[in-house]
Amino acid sequence: MKEFAYTRPADVDAAIAALSARPDGAFLGGGTNLVDLMKLGVTAPALLVDISRLPLTEVEERPGGGLTIGANVRNGDLAAHPAVRSRYPALSQALLAGASGQIRNAATTGGNLLQRTRCLYFQDVGKPCNKRLPGSGCPARDGVHRDLAVLGHSPHCVATHPSDMAVALAALDAVVHLRGPDGERTVPLTAFHRLPGEEPHRDTVIGPAELVTAVGLPPPPPGPSAYRKARDRAAYAFALASVAAALEVRDGVVREARLAFGGLAHKPWRARAAEDALRGAPAGEESFARAVDAELAAAEPLRDNAFKVPLARALAVRVLAGLAGLPGHDPTTERTAR
Repeated sequence: MKEFAYTRPADVDAAIAALSARPDGAFLGGGTNLVDLMKLGVTAPALLVDISRLPLTEVEERPGGGLTIGANVRNGDLAAHPAVRSRYPALSQALLAGASGQIRNAATTGGNLLQRTRCLYFQDVGKPCNKRLPGSGCPARDGVHRDLAVLGHSPHCVATHPSDMAVALAALDAVVHLRGPDGERTVPLTAFHRLPGEEPHRDTVIGPAELVTAVGLPPPPPGPSAYRKARDRAAYAFALASVAAALEVRDGVVREARLAFGGLAHKPWRARAAEDALRGAPAGEESFARAVDAELAAAEPLRDNAFKVPLARALAVRVLAGLAGLPGHDPTTERTAR
C-alpha cells in the first residue's frame, strides 16, 4: 500500500488551502468511489483532505423557490427529504435507484457528481486507458464495450458516467456551486461534466483545489417528473440506459418538456433536440417517439452496444407516456434487460 498523509480541516477555506499546497492530493467525502479506486491502484493521492465533517450538510429553501443542497448531504437523506420527494420526485427516484441503502447512507451529493467511470479498462491498471493514463489508448473501442457510450464519445474514450443522481439534476436545470483558490463560481450541471474529446482524463470542468460546496435547484418544472433506468439485474446495477423527464401537458398538447439520458454518454445527456420537438406536439406515443428519435439520431454505437439506442428510445417513450397520463404506462416502474 502506498503511504499517504491525512488531514481533517476545520472549514472550507482550510480544506482548499490544504489541497492547494498538495496538488497530488484529493478531497475525501463519503469515500464510496475514491477508496475503491485507491484499493485498485487506479489513483494514489499523496494527501487525503477529509471534508466529511465540514458544515455542508443542509438542504435549504431558496428565495423564490428551489433548494440549495449541501455537498455533504448524504444520498439517503436527500432521497428521503420531504421537499425532494414532493417537488422533485425524479431526483428522489434516481437516488433510490442508484445504490443500496448502505452506500446511500455514506455517499455524498458532491461525491456522487465526481465519481469516476466504471469502465473495465479504467479500473484495471494492467490495461491501457486514456482516462487513467493519457496517450496509452482506448482498448474498450475494440474490446468490451457493451455497457459503454453511444453518444458523444471520441476515438480516445467511450466510457460512460455512472451517476443516476446527475441525470435527474441535468433534467432539473441544477447548478453546481464551486469554491476554490480564486473564489466562488457556479456552473450549470449540464456544463459541469465534459465529453471526452482529446482529454478524456478530465471528467469535469472543476479546477485545481476547487471544492463542490452545494448544488442549487431552481423551482420545480411545471408538470410531473420521473426517473427510470434499465439495467441487467433487479439488484443495484449501473444503468444500461436511464431517463429523467418532466412534462407539462395542457389540452392534449405538450407545453413544456425536460429530458435527460444516462448510461449513454461520458456525461448526463440533456436531450435538447427531443425537448424542442416535444414542445407544441400532441401528447401521444407517436410524437414522443419522433422527438426521441430526433435526439438519438446522433448516436454512434460500436460493435456490441447498438441495442442501447432502441432501449433508450423505448424507455423514454414509456416515461413520457406515463407523465402524460396515457393509459397503461407507469413512468417509475423499472425494467431489467434480458
